[in-house]
Amino acid sequence: MAHREPHPKISIGLFFIVLGLALLAATTDVLHLGSPARYFTWQTVLIFIGVLLLVNLHFTGGVLMIAGGFWFLLDQFYSYDVPQYVRTLYWPGVIIVLGVAFIVSSLVKRHPKEIK
Repeated sequence: MAHREPHPKISIGLFFIVLGLALLAATTDVLHLGSPARYFTWQTVLIFIGVLLLVNLHFTGGVLMIAGGFWFLLDQFYSYDVPQYVRTLYWPGVIIVLGVAFIVSSLVKRHPKEIK
């Protein structure tokens, strides 16, 4: 079976959906970060790119981008020092999720659904 790439219009549509959700989160201050400008930092760009990679079935890159973005955002989520258990468990958890991503990626690419 040949692997089929997603149609470009689907990727563009998913891009706009994710961008709209990000704007909605920023304007409603879901994460209590303050102004919308605080939502659009280089860390959130990493997370945004990671989500786009995930929806385009690039699991490994997506997981790594999201994990990196959240790692650099941790200090903003905690007004004090990040708890040691979070620092201890974060990267092993990312590696476990990365392993799951490899397995899911191989299953999805092995059995692609035919789009007609």
